[in-house]
Amino acid sequence: MRRAWATRRSTAPTRWPPAAGSGWAWGRAAQKWNWIPEAHNDFIFSILGEELGLAGTLLVLGLFAILAISVFKTIARTTDTFSRIVACSVITWILGQAVINIAMVSGLLPVIGVPLPFISYGGSAMVSSLAGIGVILAVTRPERPGTKSPAKAVAAAKQVREHEYQR
Repeated sequence: MRRAWATRRSTAPTRWPPAAGSGWAWGRAAQKWNWIPEAHNDFIFSILGEELGLAGTLLVLGLFAILAISVFKTIARTTDTFSRIVACSVITWILGQAVINIAMVSGLLPVIGVPLPFISYGGSAMVSSLAGIGVILAVTRPERPGTKSPAKAVAAAKQVREHEYQR
């Protein structure tokens, strides 16, 4: 099966440099100079692999794993069902986007233009990823005494409306 041009070019650094990459100096990657299209966006994982080698790619994967574990621990401490569903949905979206990008760069999936969260250059993808983490932090925030969570406030307002309707 013949692979696409961009995918062939993005998997080239996995065949050439050793596990250490081209050295621990940024800017030595030869691929980003008109070798891969959108090297700063969609194929940034390939550039990280060329410049930082196996250690750099494992570091990126490890950081995504730490993010997932910490968010899932936070979800486990939350008692509100709505907050759990929202936080789980957002982290699944971010991790799914990362898995799709890494699989796309390594040639397992076709190139569809999904950026790597928190790493790829771009305004709207970065803003939406950071907003998603903000939503997770907001809905899983522990309650202070005397305050209500957003879900409990909505439920209380609904009970007030139902009580007024029954009169």
